[in-house]
Amino acid sequence: MATLSSILDNDFYKFTMQFAASKLFPKAQARYQFINRGQHSFPEGFDKLLKEAINEMASLKLTKAEKEFLRTKCPYIDPTYLDFLQGYRYDPEEVQVTQTGGELTVTIAGYWYRTILWEVPIMSLICELYYEVGGLSRIPNDEVCQIVEGKMEKYDKLNITIADFGTRRRHSYEVHDLVIRTLKNQPSKTFIGTSNVHFAMKYETTPIGTHAHEWFMFHAAKYGYKMANLLGLEHWADVYRGDLGIALSDTYTTEVFFKQFDKKLSKLFDGVRHDSGDPITFAEMTIEHYKRQGIDPESKTIIFSDGLDYDKVENIVGFCEGKIGHSFGIGTDFTNDVGLTRMNIVLKMVEAKPEDGDWTAVIKLSDEPGKHTGAPDEIAIAKQILKIED
Repeated sequence: MATLSSILDNDFYKFTMQFAASKLFPKAQARYQFINRGQHSFPEGFDKLLKEAINEMASLKLTKAEKEFLRTKCPYIDPTYLDFLQGYRYDPEEVQVTQTGGELTVTIAGYWYRTILWEVPIMSLICELYYEVGGLSRIPNDEVCQIVEGKMEKYDKLNITIADFGTRRRHSYEVHDLVIRTLKNQPSKTFIGTSNVHFAMKYETTPIGTHAHEWFMFHAAKYGYKMANLLGLEHWADVYRGDLGIALSDTYTTEVFFKQFDKKLSKLFDGVRHDSGDPITFAEMTIEHYKRQGIDPESKTIIFSDGLDYDKVENIVGFCEGKIGHSFGIGTDFTNDVGLTRMNIVLKMVEAKPEDGDWTAVIKLSDEPGKHTGAPDEIAIAKQILKIED
C-alpha cells in the first residue's frame, strides 16, 4: 500500500512557507479541508487505509544527509529552521479522516507552522491509494519513460525551461521516480528542477517553488482582503530578502493583484506565477503592468503552471517570445499520464486564526470561477470588498 519514505517528499514551497510562518506567525492556527472536485467515489474502507498511511508518517524525520542538502542548496533558509525541521514530527492527531458511502472527508487542524506540511503528501497518498485499491492498472514502466522522453523531445525544440510540479496528484511514488529519473537523464538543458524536495536531492537537481495561495489567504484573515497581497509579499521579502522572488498572482484575481503589486514590489520580485485563467490574457496583463511601472518586461519572468500540456505550452511560447521571460511547471501531465483518469482533488485552507484573533473563514478567488474555494457567503463578501464582478 501507498506510503512515504522521506519527510522531504513534499513540495518545496511547503517548507519555505513553514519557515516564514514559524518566523512571523508562530501562534497562528489553521484548518484545511479536502475538496473532491472530480466527484470521485471512494471504495468502502478507503478512509481506514488512508488513516493507516497517515499514521505511518509520524515516523518520518529529517536525516542528517537531508539537512545538509537543504543547508547547502538553500542558503537563504536559517539554520535555526533546519534544526526545527530535524526535530519536527507529523502528528496524525491533527488529521481527521472519515467516509460516508463513497464520500471521503479529510480535515486538518492545528498550529499553522505545523499543519502546513500535511496538504501535499496527503493528496499524493489519496491518489496512489485510489488507484491501488481500485485495482486500476497503469501502463508499464518503459512506456511511462517513453512518454516522458517523447514530450521532452518536443519541449526541447521550443528552447524553454521546465520544472516538475507533479507531486500532489501523481499516480504514485514509483511513477514520479521514473519521471524525474527520465527528465534528469535528458541530454538537453530544458529540465531545470522539481518542486519535490526529496527527488531534487535524490537526482541532484534544484528544488523549485516560493509560496502558495494559503500564504495570501492567511494574510487576508489577519489584515483583510485589500491588504492581503501587499502585506503577503512585503512579509515574504522581509524573510527572504530578494531570494525566492516569484509572486503568486491569482489568490484574489490577477486584476486585484496588479493593483497592489506596486513599483517597489514589481522591481524586487523576479516575476509572477500564473495558476488560473487564460494564460495569454494573463501574459498581456503582466506585460502591460511592467510597462506602466517603467520596467522592461523581458527582464522579468512568468512561471506558467496551470494544467499544462505541450499544446498549451507551445501556444504560450508563441505569444511570450521576445516580449517577456517565461518558464513552465508541468504537473500531472508528467506524473499521471499512465493511461488512467487523472484525479481532480485539492486540499485547501478553509479557516485561519491569527494570534489574538478569531477563527476567520478564508477563500480563494482565482481567475477561473470554477476554481474558487471557500464558503459562498465569504466569497460574496470578498467580491464586494474588492469590487470583483464575474
